Amino acid sequence: MTKRISAKYKIDRRMGENIWGRPKSPVNKREFGPGQHGQRRKNKLSDFGLQLRAKQKLKGYYGSITEKQFRRIYAEAVRQRGDTGEKLVGLLESRLDAIVYRSKFVATVFASRQFVNHGHVTVNGKKVNIPSYRCKPGDVVEVREKSRQLAFVIEASQLAERDVPDYISVDHAKMSATFNSVPALGDIPYAVQMEPNLIVEFYSR
Repeated sequence: MTKRISAKYKIDRRMGENIWGRPKSPVNKREFGPGQHGQRRKNKLSDFGLQLRAKQKLKGYYGSITEKQFRRIYAEAVRQRGDTGEKLVGLLESRLDAIVYRSKFVATVFASRQFVNHGHVTVNGKKVNIPSYRCKPGDVVEVREKSRQLAFVIEASQLAERDVPDYISVDHAKMSATFNSVPALGDIPYAVQMEPNLIVEFYSR
């Protein structure tokens, strides 16, 4: 299980953006960065700084992905035909924890990772407890029957702050979701602008 080194609530403030679009994001009240020097005037970022920020923002969005894991996903995106940036976000959205989050079975990406780790989810009828498990189009992801009445699961399905994207079909009565297709960047409901093209430039230096 990957250990998250930094506090999740500092990610928004470090980026200066509410990257998950949550009403309770601390950046809504404190737009400056965390720490004693957070309120210092921000200097204009260099090209490298912009590329690094784009990578940190996308990696942070998906929760507890380590740099090693992220580089591995990027390397796989490079090997595939087509636009590397598009392939990168497609691979990230194909992760089981991302699909559980998009399906509104849990409230946050961090809860999604823990939910999968604790064995509450099945893929095509088989229990899978690996958050990074790669789902394929047509895979059916379900909350196990004994977990469907958990209070936080019921509350998450009723959240009004985000909608289920078109590339996932969800039946919340059965707590079941079908991963219809690998999405393109424009299909993914990011709360802020993500720039995978800058990440490609960062790793191509």
